[in-house]
Amino acid sequence: MKEKILTKNFGLKNNYKIEVYLEQKGYQSVRKALKEMTPEQILEEVKKANLRGRGGAGFPAGVKWGFVPKVDKPKYLCVNADEGEPGTFKDRYIMIHDPHLLLEGIIITSFCVGIHKAFIYIRGEYEIVAQRLEQAISGAYERGFLGKNILETGFDLDVIVHRGAGAYICGEETGLLESLEGKRGHPRLKPPFPASIGLFQCPTVINNVETLSNVPAIILKGAGWFCRQGLPKDGGTRIFGVSGMVKKPGIYELPIGINLKDIIFKHAGGMKAGKKLKAVIPGGMSAPILRADEIDVKMDFDSLVEAKSMLGSAAIIVVDEETPILEVLKSLAKFYSHESCGQCTPCRIGTSWINKIVKRMIQGKGKKEDITAIHRLANNILGNTLCPLGDAAAMPINSIVEKFSEELESTLSN
Repeated sequence: MKEKILTKNFGLKNNYKIEVYLEQKGYQSVRKALKEMTPEQILEEVKKANLRGRGGAGFPAGVKWGFVPKVDKPKYLCVNADEGEPGTFKDRYIMIHDPHLLLEGIIITSFCVGIHKAFIYIRGEYEIVAQRLEQAISGAYERGFLGKNILETGFDLDVIVHRGAGAYICGEETGLLESLEGKRGHPRLKPPFPASIGLFQCPTVINNVETLSNVPAIILKGAGWFCRQGLPKDGGTRIFGVSGMVKKPGIYELPIGINLKDIIFKHAGGMKAGKKLKAVIPGGMSAPILRADEIDVKMDFDSLVEAKSMLGSAAIIVVDEETPILEVLKSLAKFYSHESCGQCTPCRIGTSWINKIVKRMIQGKGKKEDITAIHRLANNILGNTLCPLGDAAAMPINSIVEKFSEELESTLSN
């Protein structure tokens, strides 16, 4: 590990209080950005840092900000803190242990793009986390880092915490916008993209918590330093959330590009109770599964695409030899069937039927044609929905059916 960026203050008592954060030299990045840099310089620095989105697709943050048109309309920042994907819990730790780091990122991003109102869209279940955020925001207002004329630079910014109502679909960026506007969380057709027509039909930047929390370090220490912490085309570190059958589950901040096998067997302590590894889901529930013989892979976006999976939220779910793969499939099918918003027919019907078939298999009433049917239904969803939830359901289900077909067939009644 070269240097911690996101978790360096974790464990520090009362770090959500602004007095404590300022003692740790907090808000230096905000002072530098607002007083010594132009918005154009900030944008260029973030682009050079190769900061890729830490939510799912890994789209470069600086490029996304650059898409926002220079028009005479309000602009908004929406922080995606919904974090509803099974296995994903990294953003919660940032918000509860170092909320001012996120606020610094929000302020710098807003100044760069010309935004004067930012929303933190947080999942409804994160009650204590939301309260911690609101305490940190109050402290930032009191010390002049939020509100009118921040640091006497003429820049104004208000930050509002908006609590969601527990729908996974609202983690999809346009579903989030619909929910924030007070409507059902139904994803929108794209284009137009949120950068040009987003919240309240105005230009909008949407980034997740971890992405924005990297911005202060980039401004303070420079793009070159940030790139050296990870890979040249994928800068910085990632918070890897490891869960499942390992000795030391938890979060680990490590350089991008670290080997998946090292995360499991060195950092997370290896398999619990001496069991053998069966499979790993490397990037949250939506990532295609990897067999035990496929985990010698670097944990960066491009390497995992080559391995026919994805980095996603960097949530690593470890499955041991004693866990039936049918149980993993059951969890997937149940979750996506329940969380489909129902707007697109392939997703609404497909996930529902897959869930019914898997339930029947769990009951010992599965038939050989059921595995073919699951594969066919998943393929009918893939690429045929407005938002990525359909693909997020289809890809891991297909990977399980393809890689563990023999084990699934052994559960069939005929």
